[in-house]
Amino acid sequence: MKTPRILWPAFALTAAAALMAGCSTPVKLSEPAPVETRTPTLPSAESGADTAPKAASTVTPVDLTAGANKSAVDSNLGRIVYFDFDSFAIKDEFRPLIEGHAKALKASAQKKEVVEGHTDERGGREYNLALGQKRAEAVVKSLVLLGAADAQLEAVSYGKERPAVQGSDESAWAKNRRAELRDR
Repeated sequence: MKTPRILWPAFALTAAAALMAGCSTPVKLSEPAPVETRTPTLPSAESGADTAPKAASTVTPVDLTAGANKSAVDSNLGRIVYFDFDSFAIKDEFRPLIEGHAKALKASAQKKEVVEGHTDERGGREYNLALGQKRAEAVVKSLVLLGAADAQLEAVSYGKERPAVQGSDESAWAKNRRAELRDR
């Protein structure tokens, strides 16, 4: 026995309505979500928790702005971050250098630095300028993430135009793949 063609649209409509009803939710999206409020409770002595007051920290804070000669802080910091071939990822060994510069910049709002990106002689001029810029911007981004103000920093690229060491061997190339931090 065949179903008449007139019943198919009615059957399809009924099936669609059943599917829609199964997918519906009683949660009204127009109403704000309920928020539960709790009051914090301190552990009681009966629960066995230590309720004695904690002693203050004995760590002495370091004030980077103290002292008459602020450049003494800067002179102890390195100024060069070296990179691997064809990379602008900052190596872990240079994290302390960047953290030191970020602290110095954070301590003195009027201090400004330029980060110069450099590459070795391999590759085209445009490619090396772009890679040098990425290296400089990677150092700037790290400094900003560590608390330095973006307005205190500038990233520039010299590509392969200002080598630190002349030569066409790996030791010369390694010294030329760098970002230098300079006071502005």
